[in-house]
Amino acid sequence: MTDAVGSIDMPDAEDEAPDSKKTRKGGKRAKKGPLRRLALFYRQIIAELRKVVWPTRNQLASYTTAVIVFVVVMIGLVTLIDYGLSHAAKYVFG
Repeated sequence: MTDAVGSIDMPDAEDEAPDSKKTRKGGKRAKKGPLRRLALFYRQIIAELRKVVWPTRNQLASYTTAVIVFVVVMIGLVTLIDYGLSHAAKYVFG
């Protein structure tokens, strides 16, 4: 009989050695206080923001224009569909 990966017939390595040392969860982070972890978190945020490639003023203007045009087109489309369905409902239900 062959055992499949994750079979319940075979015990895990932890179950085979019950006298093995239990490790603390969290590793190095568990030793630091909450204020140090918070400061590390903010330093990591700033480091990631420095990696961001920010758009130029022209790119930002073109992206903003594209979004505004798309939203206006979608508003018009939804308005036409709503207008059509309301008139259809009035026709059907009187």
